[in-house]
Parts: sequence; structure tokens; C-alpha cells
Amino acid sequence: MATDVWINLPVENTQRSKSFFEQLGFDVSVREETGHVILSFGENNSSVMLFPREMFEQFTGQDAADPREASQVLISISAASRDEVNELARNAEAAGGSVYAEPAESQGFMYGCGFADPDGHRWNALYMDPEQMPKA
Repeated sequence: MATDVWINLPVENTQRSKSFFEQLGFDVSVREETGHVILSFGENNSSVMLFPREMFEQFTGQDAADPREASQVLISISAASRDEVNELARNAEAAGGSVYAEPAESQGFMYGCGFADPDGHRWNALYMDPEQMPKA
């Protein structure tokens, strides 16, 4: 069975993407041989890999969709606190992205925001308060 997940996204400018995600505080690295950017997350080292559009299209055998026109994926990431959600929203705008959903409470136990990176890919940052979560 699969043990890891890698999400691949096409971007117009890998250096712009690298700078954007560094400004948000993400763990960012670059593979020199291909020029793609890797965002690493959590204890299991899940990754989002940002490839130049042409390389992404070679992998998929299709044209890449324009994320500014329609959403095909929403990447959700955890936040450690409400303050971290607020900071991500502020930093996304300051770094050249946009906030499409202002930080707010949802369902009584979640607090989150939605932001788009410079290429238009949509991200959702969520803090889930364990004290307020519904019991199973």
C-alpha cells in the first residue's frame, strides 16, 4: 500500500513560488537538476511539488488547467492555532497571493482561512480546537 503522497502543481515561475512560500514560513527546497520546488509538511514529510508548467504537462500528457479560472483541488493544511491562521492570511497577501476566505470560525470547532498563491492555486489553512470537536 502507498506510504507517502506527493501533490504536484504546475507553476509559471518556480522562483516566484519559492519566494512566496518562504515568506509564509513553509519548509522549502529546490531540486537543482530539475528546478522544481518542494514544500515539505509534517512528521510524515508529505510534499507538494511545484513544477514548471511545461514539465508538469509532460508528466500528465495534458495541458495544465488555469487555476485562476476554475478549481480542481483545494490543498488543506493544518495550523497550530488561530493566531497561525491569521498570520498565514496576512503573509499570503503580503507575499503576493490573495485571501479568498477571511479567517473565521466554522462548525464551532474549526477556525480557518482560504488563500490563493500567485498562480491561483487555492489553499485552506485550518486550526481544529480539540476541546470543541464533536465526540464520535
